[in-house]
Amino acid sequence: MLTRLVRFGPVLSRLRSHVPVRCVSQSKPSGAVGSSAVTELQQAAPSGSHGEVSQYVKNPDYHGFSSDPVVDEWNMRLGFFFGISVCIVIGGTFIHYLPDHGMRQWARREAERVILQKEKAGVPLIDENYYDPNKIVLPGAGEE
Repeated sequence: MLTRLVRFGPVLSRLRSHVPVRCVSQSKPSGAVGSSAVTELQQAAPSGSHGEVSQYVKNPDYHGFSSDPVVDEWNMRLGFFFGISVCIVIGGTFIHYLPDHGMRQWARREAERVILQKEKAGVPLIDENYYDPNKIVLPGAGEE
């Protein structure tokens, strides 16, 4: 297993060297260098207008279900209850109690029953001629 991973060493080093990285400075630009390099990505909303406010500003515990904090929390709880508890518990129980796939358990019980029946009769479990030699059709000497 380790020898297979060694083969990927050069590939991983090449991939790691070409990873796109974007470095953004969070400090205020000082002097003329910062003014030409950094531009505003978004224009600030005028102070008199109503700008769009992030849901996380309105509700720090925002889960993404609703803009109302109470409805958002209840939807999150219901979603996780039904998504995790019900699906995993009821789904696992359903899968556990599915019928015998491929009839493996039945085949084992049937084999054990046949073995006990042959042992009681004193017959060998497997005959030396598994197939009846009278029913086997062999090709002639000239045929091939």
